[in-house]
Amino acid sequence: MATMTMIEAIRSALREEMARDESVVALGQDIGQLGGVFRATDGLLKEFGADRVFDMPLAEAVIAGSALGLAVSGLVPVAEIQFLGFTHQAFHQIAPQLARYRYRSQGRYNAQVTIRTPFGGGVRTPELHSDALEAQFVQSPGIKVVMPSNPYDAKGMLLEAIRDPDPVLFCEPLRGYRLVKGEVPEGDYTVPFGHSRVTREGTDVTLVAWSAAVQLAERAADRLAQEGIEAQVLDLRTLVPLDVAGLVSAVESTGRCVVVHEAPLTAGFGAEVVATVQEEAFYSLEAPVARVAAPDTPYPIASIEDYYIPSVERVVDAVRRTVDAK
Repeated sequence: MATMTMIEAIRSALREEMARDESVVALGQDIGQLGGVFRATDGLLKEFGADRVFDMPLAEAVIAGSALGLAVSGLVPVAEIQFLGFTHQAFHQIAPQLARYRYRSQGRYNAQVTIRTPFGGGVRTPELHSDALEAQFVQSPGIKVVMPSNPYDAKGMLLEAIRDPDPVLFCEPLRGYRLVKGEVPEGDYTVPFGHSRVTREGTDVTLVAWSAAVQLAERAADRLAQEGIEAQVLDLRTLVPLDVAGLVSAVESTGRCVVVHEAPLTAGFGAEVVATVQEEAFYSLEAPVARVAAPDTPYPIASIEDYYIPSVERVVDAVRRTVDAK
């Protein structure tokens, strides 16, 4: 086991899979000579050559559309969109085309495409860089939505994504790229989709989160423990497929639930989590399910983003209200 950052784990997965399977290619803006805006693809051009690692123009629709064409031709493309907020420029290619290709071709073709893209606040990015848009793709049937929170999952789930015969949107937490470290096997392994993970045990309330919000929930749980409240933290890992059984089991074990995510509150994926809990675990609930999310406003300028994204204090306050509810 080696200690890696998130970005190192992602680079390790790309390098190992490209060495294992010659049909895997990487494409995206600045991923070749520059090695990616965050250096996730650093060294791949030199190692695998320009036939397998190639820079694309500043046109996200072209990147996603090209990935689909490459997949239909028999290759396994891993496309990088520099930021999740930029996927709006490629939404038509991803949702109505890439996600539906198996359906539209009546099963004749699959689209073995992985789209890597970072997102999330707390890093003082310009406009359109930090937006959490994952829920928009959850409503695009045919594409899996993967949200790793740590280096171990980042490598294992990226390998799983690349090998999946259908398209995968692989969302990477900007804030965790170099801040989050963990032990990662140097060899080959995969983390299957649709299996959530309890990262902290607790008996009083379940905090449900994904991506960088998992570390936020864990810090809030540490704070709550000082007040005598034992919070369980559940990392969903994937939104599509959603581990309904794992979610229900976690909530039933505590009877209370708070969902934490960086996207705006209204119609964020937290709403789907709440609906699922209400339908599947209603009689176990001791209080209404609470949500901690961003307000329904455009992502703000960097100097005030701390007031926009969820904070430890907001999570702690939501838990207190939930635990005190009668």
